[in-house]
Amino acid sequence: MSGSDELVALYDLGGTVVGAATRSRVRAEGLWHAAGVVLVRSGDGERVYVHLRTATKDVYPSTWDCWAGGIVAAGETPEECARRELAEELGVHGVELRPLFVHVTEDETIRAHNFAFEARWDGPFVHQPSEVVEGRWLTLRELRLWLDDPDSGFIPDGRLGALEWFRREAV
Repeated sequence: MSGSDELVALYDLGGTVVGAATRSRVRAEGLWHAAGVVLVRSGDGERVYVHLRTATKDVYPSTWDCWAGGIVAAGETPEECARRELAEELGVHGVELRPLFVHVTEDETIRAHNFAFEARWDGPFVHQPSEVVEGRWLTLRELRLWLDDPDSGFIPDGRLGALEWFRREAV
């Protein structure tokens, strides 16, 4: 099955699973779905790992993001998705995922419940070449400056999620 034919979980406005559809249909019709996303912080909590998305990504290509993640597949929980995506995109396995919050993205093309998690990891990272060009650590202050700069090339939904994380979680 190709990526666009992959079955993903459909959600309602309230965040409940209500069925499944192909990824291409979800994208074309702007259907509600969910994502499992993980913020990777250094073991001491002082830095956050950011990565540059490839130019071939179907949504928000060539943007920076601090969340490793993706769409929840049919029959998969958001945590299972987050764990799978963290391993696929950044090569991180066997870490504890701490649930953070759910934030909603709703714009012209995407309607998603983003189930956010945090992991602590000092590396190494193994980038998935089809999704990640490069990555680097930013201090919490540097990340906040990037988020506050509209010209930083930061992914829109990731920016919103990170700002929510700063509001709720960052210490």
